[in-house]
Amino acid sequence: MIINSIINGEEYVGEEKVKIYNKYSNEVIAEVSFADEENVRRAIGLAEETFESKRLSKYERYTILRNAFDIVKRRKEELAADLVKEVGKTIREARVEIDRAVQTLLLSAEEAKNLTGEQIPIDATPNDDNKIAYYTREPLGVICAITPFNVPFNLACHKIGPAIAGGNTIVWKPATDTPITAFKLMEILKEAGLPDGFVHLLYGSGSKLGEIFVSDPRIAKFTFTGSPAVGKWLKENSGFRSVSLELGNNSPNIIHEDADIDLAAQSCVKWGYTNAGQTCISVQRVYVHENIIESFKDKLISYTKKLVIGDPMNEDTDMGPMISVREIERVEKWIEEAISGGAKIVYGGTRQDNVFYPTIVEDVNESMKLVCEEIFGPVIVLISYSDLDQVIKKANDSEYGLQSAVFTQDIDTALYVANKLRSGGVVINDGSTYRADLMPYGGIKASGIGKEGPKYAIKEMTYMKPVIINLKKR
Repeated sequence: MIINSIINGEEYVGEEKVKIYNKYSNEVIAEVSFADEENVRRAIGLAEETFESKRLSKYERYTILRNAFDIVKRRKEELAADLVKEVGKTIREARVEIDRAVQTLLLSAEEAKNLTGEQIPIDATPNDDNKIAYYTREPLGVICAITPFNVPFNLACHKIGPAIAGGNTIVWKPATDTPITAFKLMEILKEAGLPDGFVHLLYGSGSKLGEIFVSDPRIAKFTFTGSPAVGKWLKENSGFRSVSLELGNNSPNIIHEDADIDLAAQSCVKWGYTNAGQTCISVQRVYVHENIIESFKDKLISYTKKLVIGDPMNEDTDMGPMISVREIERVEKWIEEAISGGAKIVYGGTRQDNVFYPTIVEDVNESMKLVCEEIFGPVIVLISYSDLDQVIKKANDSEYGLQSAVFTQDIDTALYVANKLRSGGVVINDGSTYRADLMPYGGIKASGIGKEGPKYAIKEMTYMKPVIINLKKR
């Protein structure tokens, strides 16, 4: 399967090509060609030209996104199978991603109709009783969307859906590892009625395309999901332009002494090993009260042992491979470094080919990468605590702040911890990885800037324009 960039509705065949492998079997499943600088700039120019000359009405935006919703629903099994091959997530996880993308498109469609301003009570100021005013929400222009490999279809919909709903045009660079579902999303948008020129799909090296994007003043906004290092670079080089950054995390999950231990253990296993731990809000740091840590550990190991590991296309499989051998070797190195510093593997720590098995590590300290950095792999670290305020301080002692969780059966404790935790979101009695696509989602500190969720993203992809009318006096 040959996959090319799509510029103004036409495929562009680049000279540089990269093979894409099935993440479990290592079979070649596609070859993707990269766009060169000339054609990247051509795509940006065409996006600007389309924005200036071909505005879609709100009803047209709604209709297109609503049609895309129907098409994705219809093609669910096909798209899910593609996700299994190019990402390595299990077929059941892949179906969940497509179901979520369906909702993201529907939410975006509805927001296209709801995009409105309001009257400004300008006559509430002195000497302005002869004026009326209101504001509208206007599109920013060309949006540059850069999406990751781990949830490639739904996170693309989280950027492209609100951008279309807001009346913008888009240049989109997906992760090189996951080109197939990106190409098919373009097919779907075209079938849904989106005219050529509104979304341009560009494959290529992240560093090369990034340099081109930030140097081009025709791009009005950047929306990026990926590593903190790249997000920081993008922010530093984007000048006065708006940026939305969804970056890393090392999610703390506090298991208090009155928690439902069984629920907490099941949740940590579910969310710690979803997509082989390759989610920004994966359960990572698990702080357990010293009075229950042994019983919690036993249950955590018990539930982890029940996971079926292997071929992600198998309906019974709970966890498949990681995205690459390079990433597996990084995780192995971090674990080795922790062990040399006194940490101990409680369970797992082994690999077979592209699969790194679910792993539990204890006796860690805050200086170890397994604790202070983002693992982005199937590893959970256990840390004992005795004092609630001290563990909240430890949970907050991180450069990240995307999402966190607390398990307790006491509502006062739950709300106390939720109030004190410094993160973009707090989940009570479920893992930190829980996310609903309609909620505001985004972090603080090095975890990013801005919020996703169609209702919130569309506001960041538009601006407020006040209109003031000076009426004749009668």
